[in-house]
Amino acid sequence: MATTTQAPPAAGPGTRPMAVALVLVLGSIMITLDQTVVNVALNRLSADFDAPLGTVQWVATAYALALAAVIPSAAWAIGRFGARRLYLAAIAAFAAGSVLAGLAWNIESLIAFRAVQGVSGGLVMPVGMTILLRAAGPDRLGRLMSTLGLAVLVGPLAGPVLGGWLIDAVSWRWMFFVNLPVAAAVVALAARIFPRDAAGARTPLDVLGLLMLSPGLAALLYGVTTGGDRGDFGSARVLVPLAAGALLVAGFVLRALTVRHPLIDLRPFRDRTFAAATGTLALFATGYFGTMLLLPLYLQIVRGESATVAGLLGIPFALGSGTAMQVAGRIVDRVPPGRLVPVSITTALAGFALFTVQLSADAPYWGLCAAMLLMGAGGGATMMPAMTAATRGMSHAQAPAASTTVNLVNTASGAIGTALASVVLSTLMSGLVPDDPDGGALQAVHRLSPRAHEAVAGPLADAFRHTYAFALVLLALALVPALLLPRRAPRK
Repeated sequence: MATTTQAPPAAGPGTRPMAVALVLVLGSIMITLDQTVVNVALNRLSADFDAPLGTVQWVATAYALALAAVIPSAAWAIGRFGARRLYLAAIAAFAAGSVLAGLAWNIESLIAFRAVQGVSGGLVMPVGMTILLRAAGPDRLGRLMSTLGLAVLVGPLAGPVLGGWLIDAVSWRWMFFVNLPVAAAVVALAARIFPRDAAGARTPLDVLGLLMLSPGLAALLYGVTTGGDRGDFGSARVLVPLAAGALLVAGFVLRALTVRHPLIDLRPFRDRTFAAATGTLALFATGYFGTMLLLPLYLQIVRGESATVAGLLGIPFALGSGTAMQVAGRIVDRVPPGRLVPVSITTALAGFALFTVQLSADAPYWGLCAAMLLMGAGGGATMMPAMTAATRGMSHAQAPAASTTVNLVNTASGAIGTALASVVLSTLMSGLVPDDPDGGALQAVHRLSPRAHEAVAGPLADAFRHTYAFALVLLALALVPALLLPRRAPRK
């Protein structure tokens, strides 16, 4: 493929960097909202489509996997189509996927349309970052990056609350339809404000690597969740996707180490700091993000709360996470990651442990909310410094590969964690509810009378508590690579 060596010029005098940043915030909030809003809807989706948890969780997992799948191709797509045009197309495609998801007629079609959302949504963040870098000068970049971070705070905070209200007051379909006016506003503003595209460097796309990595991860997760649903990991229906997924991922790794332009450059893993930081992210994100579907389900299944209340009770978690992320982003340049990240993980561990030991059918909400503040604060203060540590020491040539890998690890780990949490919870809930159809305890709960539900509320709460304990183990393991991070302040 031909390579254009002309560098993109700085934004012209008519470009307003803060206006560009605010439009990007609006677009990013829409994406982060859809990452969190579905968690409060899983119980309703299971009831409406009569689907078990292992199937319903793919509404969240397919979205996250699609996000991860498209991230490595973002740099190629920017060079091929231009950042501005690609951003507008991604927002429009996300809106179309949202409408299709709202019109889904069964759980399979909803999962497919969520993947469409994920593919387009996965381009919004990296392409938007490129647009911001081109629009801002070095002296304004820090302030604009902080503005862009508002999406990380607002999305998880407002998503569950808005989604819960729409589910209870209107329909779960409107948590997708609501994206349409927002997307229209973003496209209209971006078309007017964003700087025009200029010629930039083009790199070849590793199509074979892309066809190995994404299906490989999906096959592995399908095998794990199917085995958990059926309680049998020895059947061909489970072993075939597991083996195929493992072979595809192994083939991708071998190819990435041998071809000239791999989809993901694995050479940064030779750097100790990068390897320790990504290892920390992988373990921590698997446990941390994997529990995101548990709280809304616990509140609705065990406590009988509405989707709106479940969303409101998740505010302390999102508030602690978003606030700590903003604070950590400002001190990470002064405090060595080897000192900050282990303390942050320990804070998250303390919060998760306090939450887990309290979890019961009648645990006081004030105690759970206090624990969630610690959980969120520890998570927010872990993710940002770990990602910064992974990319800070990279050379200019290594930076794109390192940044892509870090984002991919973070997103894929969240998808893996969600699938694992659903498998553990489904296994622990199996047999607890009368008339449990083939291990579909979540479906059986929906048919219980109030008296029958009260009788099984305690055992169901125990299943959730043990699933949180599984996440605790992963968070504790994240301390091992975190202790290998540099303990000296970075050089100016």
